Amino acid sequence: MKKQFEHKEANKRSGSPKERRVTVKESNTLLPFLLETLSEQSRTSIKGLLGHGQISVNGQVTRQFDTSLRPGDTVGIYYGKRREEWNNPLLKILWEDDDLIVVNKKEGLLSVSTERVKERTAYRLLSDYVKQTDPRNKIFILHRLDRDTSGIMMFAKNPETKERLQSNWNEMITRRIYMAVVEGKLEKETDLLVSNLVENKQMQVYVTSGEGKEAITRYRVVRTNGAYSLLRLELETGRKNQIRAQMQSIGHPIAGDTKYGAETNPARRLMLHASELHFIHPRTGEEMHFETRPPKCFLSTTAQKSN
Repeated sequence: MKKQFEHKEANKRSGSPKERRVTVKESNTLLPFLLETLSEQSRTSIKGLLGHGQISVNGQVTRQFDTSLRPGDTVGIYYGKRREEWNNPLLKILWEDDDLIVVNKKEGLLSVSTERVKERTAYRLLSDYVKQTDPRNKIFILHRLDRDTSGIMMFAKNPETKERLQSNWNEMITRRIYMAVVEGKLEKETDLLVSNLVENKQMQVYVTSGEGKEAITRYRVVRTNGAYSLLRLELETGRKNQIRAQMQSIGHPIAGDTKYGAETNPARRLMLHASELHFIHPRTGEEMHFETRPPKCFLSTTAQKSN
């Protein structure tokens, strides 16, 4: 059983709350739901909230009055200074609340800054985004993806959330799934890879039979055309470059991963994507689930070749 965490009201603030969140109890559409929920406000003012992008459903801003609602959905009503719509080709926001931001990162974007790159990072883009409503707002790093790995990342919006997640990471992160295209056809359709990993002076991780940190990954072949295979990989541990090193060790490096033994680069990128993230919300105790489809090039590279 997963550890449960204390529930606190989402909008507990001094003075009037800037955002109110309401859980949908029965199927409805958005405008009738808002008219009932905000019965003290006029129809015109409620339509104004919609038109100004101050209503969200499950963390996504919507202006559509006929948006369908299902039991369990969360409707957010934002009363503060309206944040400008945020649209960045390198980073898509999947979920946002008072505590967390969950995003889908494009390959080629660093998670955090390095000595060479200071500005064009997921951290910097999101930091600028949250400051649109209040210059005092901050975000906090929880985990990282390699520059050339795409997929789901999560950031904290306050120190308390960061501390609670990081100090209970193994209990609160309940599932992490990656999709990868590897070179060749694997002998086993599914397997559990258990390895010891160490890092050399060149900052490259490799499998060793001696000392090191234990890494456990379960994979399943989704499709293959002989030259390439699409894998679904579930992490049971979260070591640096775990999947990349383990796939190299069994003779099937990730396509495009020349650092870890790949001989081909069919999509001109590292073909590794963080596709699913499941975690216990640190404030509500609810299990959250986010999933993104693998990039189209993953499917085209592993498609069956026509005669």
